[in-house]
Amino acid sequence: MNKKQIFTRSVITAAIALASSQSMAAGFQLNAQSATGLGRAFAGDGVIADNASTMAKNAASMTLFDAPALSLGVIAIDTDVKVKDTGIRTPLNPNRPLPIDDASIGGTSYAPNIYYIQPINDKFAVGASLYSNFGTKTEFNEDYAADLFGGITDVKSVNLGLSAAYRINQQLSIGGGLDVIYGSGKLERGRNSPLLGGKDAVNIDADGVALGFNLGTIYELDQNNRFGLSYRYSPTLEAKGDINYLGRDIGNEKLKMPLPDMAEFSGFNKLNDKFAVHYSIQWIRWSEFDKLETTGGTFSKAYEWQDSWHYSIGGTYYLNNQWTLRAGYMHDTSAQNKETSISVPDSDRNWLSGGFSYHLDSKSTIDFGLTYLIGKDVSVEESQAPLATVNATTRANAWLYGLQYSRSF
Repeated sequence: MNKKQIFTRSVITAAIALASSQSMAAGFQLNAQSATGLGRAFAGDGVIADNASTMAKNAASMTLFDAPALSLGVIAIDTDVKVKDTGIRTPLNPNRPLPIDDASIGGTSYAPNIYYIQPINDKFAVGASLYSNFGTKTEFNEDYAADLFGGITDVKSVNLGLSAAYRINQQLSIGGGLDVIYGSGKLERGRNSPLLGGKDAVNIDADGVALGFNLGTIYELDQNNRFGLSYRYSPTLEAKGDINYLGRDIGNEKLKMPLPDMAEFSGFNKLNDKFAVHYSIQWIRWSEFDKLETTGGTFSKAYEWQDSWHYSIGGTYYLNNQWTLRAGYMHDTSAQNKETSISVPDSDRNWLSGGFSYHLDSKSTIDFGLTYLIGKDVSVEESQAPLATVNATTRANAWLYGLQYSRSF
């Protein structure tokens, strides 16, 4: 297998799907940076700074640490995808859709993470991080009548971050970092399709590496009230790997894929010794994902995606010296506009989150987070002209479980 630049080759997989007249969504672009963040729906995650994972959201938050800090953990993403009311039209039945049995798909992905922050002095800090941006899997049975649109989608990515932060004065800090992103993706559609003489319609197994960067700033009104703003740049990636379309090997071409930039505002307000509120607004520039095309021009597929938003609010209750409780809610808007898919359904989503920290001692903490992600019914129509068109109703929900160990030195 060839290995070259690309980020979540996951999206390359999606990419080619689209390029091959299938549409893939931003669906399941799930936050999975930490168990503490998961337990509060990532509300205010870039400025709370209760452990080292805060650097994933805002590098400037590293100046809030006066001692070395380590966090490591894992998040399990268990997706539940329903495909119902499905009918498929082919040249043999162009006017009357052939009913297809309902399908229940989904899978479990694991997103590990590790963070380390090293203060150099009272103004300067550096850090390193390793975590996952994407992790999801959907798989239809191979005998599914609409396998041309279902198949297998398996996406994973790992982000290595190298960051630095500087405190300008008592109130203002700045930070930034380089993101080295490794991604892998597997996509299969129309497995052993009789319409294609027993060949797969799409078969992709590829991975690669790309570079991005992030910038952030934090303003501290006082020790109990602070606000943050961060920006993450994602480049247009060129992917190389095993790529087959309609039985033809086109692995000699690269797939160009624009990825969305992101900006986030977050705040933290500790109202008294027991309770704090926190909140975030994140903007994801999915509108720049206008089309997917290969360098050789074999594929050129237009997309009409839209910018999406995350709005979250949460609360933290400091019960005593051993227990900290947290909860949060997020509303997450869909990136899909006119393009929809049965393989990776997308919709507006609501997050219901809760979690806790148990302080083993003054320097060590065990964190747990739980989120139920609720999607909506979406009417889907997608076409693989001139072979077939499918209509269905999809709904995607998910459970996320996070466990983490944090320590200061």
